[in-house]
Amino acid sequence: MTPPFEIASPLPGAAFGATVQLAKPIAQQLPDGLPEALAQAGGLLLIPRLGEIADSPELLLRLSHLFGPEVEDYRHTLTGRQFVHPTVPEIYIVSNVPPAHRAPPKQPDPPLTADGRLPVQYPQRKGWHTDQSYRRPPPDISLFYAVMPVARERGQTLFASGTLAYEALPADLKARVERLEGLHVQPGAGRSRDAVLAGETPRPLAAHERAQRQPVVRTHPVTGKRALYLCESGQMDWVDGPFVGLEPGPRGAGAVLLDALMTHFTRPEFVYVHEWTEGDVLVWDNRCLVHAATWYDADKEQRLMWRTTVRGNPGALYAGEKRSWLPERERAAD
Repeated sequence: MTPPFEIASPLPGAAFGATVQLAKPIAQQLPDGLPEALAQAGGLLLIPRLGEIADSPELLLRLSHLFGPEVEDYRHTLTGRQFVHPTVPEIYIVSNVPPAHRAPPKQPDPPLTADGRLPVQYPQRKGWHTDQSYRRPPPDISLFYAVMPVARERGQTLFASGTLAYEALPADLKARVERLEGLHVQPGAGRSRDAVLAGETPRPLAAHERAQRQPVVRTHPVTGKRALYLCESGQMDWVDGPFVGLEPGPRGAGAVLLDALMTHFTRPEFVYVHEWTEGDVLVWDNRCLVHAATWYDADKEQRLMWRTTVRGNPGALYAGEKRSWLPERERAAD
């Protein structure tokens, strides 16, 4: 019997990840074994040449269900309708094309490293995060599909391995973060680092919007490996955090520690840079990776990407928890 896929690892230029070549179109066969391959590859799979999804978006939903029992329906998460796919509401639209009209991130300053390379390391590269870390329980897996990417060398997606970064932590830093918790909050609440430094007044938060504690070192529920789990400026609470029990604020002791951790986390040897080709699917594990988007010229280029979010196995730490992001009435029925 022909195996459902061939796998090559690691990803080019990286120390983790794998490329999966499917034996048949997913409309004909959904391959067994992809979740196991994802775990063995350190949390990142590239599945190229899936152009069939663009014409049949429900195939992305079918592929997503291989990785967990629940794929998020964006109609029920207070997401703007312009970001929700019109026929498959489990697909979130990431695009600068109206009506989504989402602008790309700014270029780093300076735009290249001293040796002329694409910056990946914090703080020159900003925007590192893991999806929806401001929720408890947080999600497991994301899938990102290139319907219409921009030209290579722009609009890349960067990934950093929290597993490799944790294993390489100096002993003193490893001891400091062992039982430390971060405070994660949804962007747009006026609690980001930039907002606090600009003197913005944080808006009052409803119960389902409040900052959530997350372990800085998280044990993966499938592999048992430990990984750093934190974001930089945008999804951390810079009013009461970024860490529980450390001096808060963008100039406090917590800020100094976060900067040191994120600089280490995003060292080039822990990073993979993906240059998108139409039809690519990337599958990543939010429990052990962070990622960041890069700039493209939105005035001259159009980009259309689809994302799904899979949940169901956040680990024993979250067992039995109600979903923090649901209003109280919906949470009671969860």
